[in-house]
Amino acid sequence: MSYIIAVSNEKGGVAKTTTAISLGGAFVEQGKRVLLIDLDSQANLTLAMAVDPEKNRRTSVNVLLEKLPVDSVKIETGIPGLDLLPSNNEMGFAERYLPTRPGYEKTLATALEPVQNNYDIIIIDCPPFLGAVTLNALCATNLLILPTQAEYFSIYALRNMMGLIRRVRSQNNPKLTYRILLTMYDRRNKIHRTLHEQLQATFQNGLFNNLIQIDTKLRESSIAGMPIIFHSPNCRSAVQYRSLAEEVTQYVQEETIATPA
Repeated sequence: MSYIIAVSNEKGGVAKTTTAISLGGAFVEQGKRVLLIDLDSQANLTLAMAVDPEKNRRTSVNVLLEKLPVDSVKIETGIPGLDLLPSNNEMGFAERYLPTRPGYEKTLATALEPVQNNYDIIIIDCPPFLGAVTLNALCATNLLILPTQAEYFSIYALRNMMGLIRRVRSQNNPKLTYRILLTMYDRRNKIHRTLHEQLQATFQNGLFNNLIQIDTKLRESSIAGMPIIFHSPNCRSAVQYRSLAEEVTQYVQEETIATPA
């Protein structure tokens, strides 16, 4: 049975897609079978896996709107054990038409049921806004990862995310849990250090122990079309995402007796 992780934040530019693809690579390195799902019309995750969005006739929007089987749409990447459900700019249609259908919130969860035994981990990269597609992801998810920079606007955006989490828990997915991930962190920056301390004080166990520092190698890995774990396995961000994957693995093992944060 797959464990499903969504990566989301209403604020863009917080390393959401980078976190999805990097964690996917780290889990594959651990020997896990991973499916990456791109739900963003910008298709950044698809591009970061060296897949041309415009050349894919069938994408995640066909799964959501036409109920095509995930297995008929997903593609193999060049990394054994890592598959991709791609996206393209047609994903905007899902945002428009999904809410017109009864019970639309569970569309993605239902679509993933037939592949639950094919993967150990499913990672969903959400669009940078809180619409019908993001709601679908959260209704299908076990753990929501919230990447955020140590910047005022990024942290402020967490308020809306917390409201959505409470709504999904009460109406659709009571088992949804979350953890905040600090990204693009600069230890030399006093404001970053101060905001990190405030996050720790406010969210306590809701914040990952691991954080991701600024690293230009992450940008290079997107151009190379592969996760940082495989592009530059010894760089700082690769080491940090490995540690994050280990922390997530430990959290998953403990979750059966833990209550939502």
